[in-house]
Amino acid sequence: MTSERRFRIGVLGSGKGSNFAAIADACRAGVVPAEVVLVLSDVAEAGILEGATARGIPARFLSPGKFRTKLDEEAERAYIAALRGAGVDLVVLAGFMRVLKEGFLGAFAGRIINIHPSLLPAFPGLDAWKQALAHGVKVTGCTVHFVDAGVDSGPIIGQQTVPVLDADTPETLHQRIQTAEHALYPQCVAALARGQITVQGRRVLWRNP
Repeated sequence: MTSERRFRIGVLGSGKGSNFAAIADACRAGVVPAEVVLVLSDVAEAGILEGATARGIPARFLSPGKFRTKLDEEAERAYIAALRGAGVDLVVLAGFMRVLKEGFLGAFAGRIINIHPSLLPAFPGLDAWKQALAHGVKVTGCTVHFVDAGVDSGPIIGQQTVPVLDADTPETLHQRIQTAEHALYPQCVAALARGQITVQGRRVLWRNP
């Protein structure tokens, strides 16, 4: 008797990979019914690669090519080929600091997700926690969303709030947002792996298991 094929995740990251670690560890613990089968990074010395290797997960640096903020065409083809070769069902962005363009989005249409450190649509773009402090909001948080051609503009899968304290600095607020991310991201990935998520226009609906 053959076992049922597990839901397969590919992760892209450019930094330490704390969200990757949260997802991978939740998979290993059985909290997320899936497995991370490949980690790719555009930064050769990125901590996410070390974290993947330590967990026995295949991990590779792939050159992003000649551009600073996106993959060039050759790099895009290499990333797509690597993810397809690993048979991934979902592409998870975990601090991947490159904008994905039409070719990549088309190759994995409706199967790319990202986490952003604000309650979108508020404060898209870089340093969202600093934007929140500068605007004086009392509540911010994090958002898991599908990736589209815009900047942090795809349909929202899930959100978690984080209070902004009077004594907060950018560093303390960012740290608490990251703690919320490490809880929210595995929850959303688990729902996708279980087939609980449907999308109607820009609305994302959760079906109870």
